[in-house]
Amino acid sequence: MAVTLRALQTVVPPTILIQEQVRDIFAAQPGLSRLAQRLVSTSFNVSGIETRHTVIAELTLDNDATEAQFFDARQQLLLVPSTKVRNELYITEATKLFVEAGSRALAACPDIRPEDVTHVVTVSCTGFYAPGPDYMLVRELGLKASTQRYHLGFMGCYAAMPALRTAKQFVEADPNAVVLVVSAELCSLHLRTSSDPDTIVASSLFSDGAAAGIVSARAPLPGEKALGLDLFETVITPVGEGDMAWKIGDEGFEMILSTYVPHIIDEHIEGALAPLFARDASITAQLAAPLSEDTSAVGGSVGARVLTLAPPASLSSVIEHWAIHPGGRSILDKTEAKLGLRTDQLNPSRETLRTNGNMSSATILFVMKYILDDAATADGERVCSMAFGPGLTVESGLMTVIEG
Repeated sequence: MAVTLRALQTVVPPTILIQEQVRDIFAAQPGLSRLAQRLVSTSFNVSGIETRHTVIAELTLDNDATEAQFFDARQQLLLVPSTKVRNELYITEATKLFVEAGSRALAACPDIRPEDVTHVVTVSCTGFYAPGPDYMLVRELGLKASTQRYHLGFMGCYAAMPALRTAKQFVEADPNAVVLVVSAELCSLHLRTSSDPDTIVASSLFSDGAAAGIVSARAPLPGEKALGLDLFETVITPVGEGDMAWKIGDEGFEMILSTYVPHIIDEHIEGALAPLFARDASITAQLAAPLSEDTSAVGGSVGARVLTLAPPASLSSVIEHWAIHPGGRSILDKTEAKLGLRTDQLNPSRETLRTNGNMSSATILFVMKYILDDAATADGERVCSMAFGPGLTVESGLMTVIEG
């Protein structure tokens, strides 16, 4: 039985942030040291981002709001709202994005009606409320009151992957199950001015967006492209617990995103992928080099056994499409070089980063949609997806393009 991800849809809020303009505003904030000003310019300039989106309508240069909470446009001053103020806006705006993305996914699947949905899985790490987005989707989309609801919260940028894995498990347990998966993140609510390097990097990257899809055992319609969900794997790298983290502060959520993260990924990405590839006979048979065993990579202190790729593995020819979470430009650069991928294989990730920034968990679904929307993507081609998050956790998946 093939379990497929269909009808991938994406949504971004209407307010657009021009990276160069945002850079100049952040660099001009009072209290920044000269070093911090240089870090702002460097971080924004090398981010690989041109535009981002935000739910904060007042984050525009022509805003004339007299009671601004986030940005005083007249003084070009970034304000410091409380966590409560930020979360109240999350409740309003995240609900809109969840519902719109879910509605679009259902509309893109004409053979699935709202009453067919048996499970809802929602994902977000940028706000909290209850009854939450899972409840709102059932109510606003006209789903059955008996729809099973699950919310994956505060997991970070990799959370859409375990959401898809969970949906796949529901369908495998019940072939009649239809699972609506929706991720929405409002990262811009927590951006702030600071001289802290981690905060500066976060301010140069994060943005808002939502994505949704439907997971079921129903075959795609004629002419429709979907992703067969083949395998998933989770790996925690032996270092990095303090290099990527997400905490709640009095003035919003506080992101720790160390500049060392790309180096951690560079050192451990092969070891993170090897357990996934080892479970797929067709891939291991095509690799130019065998898989070797390494007991020291992850969890070695407790005797965990992890497979690592013995170079040189011809991954770019074995797997055609790569959906890599664009946590930042340097992460994509390290991934491309370490795995020996072709430049064009990272285009979906780089284009998503360029036009939308890093939307945390929703981002990887944008990248998958980019691959499916490409006319050159063909039936039967394989897709390897990877997302990185706090821990440092690496979530990976193997998928197959299925055309109805």
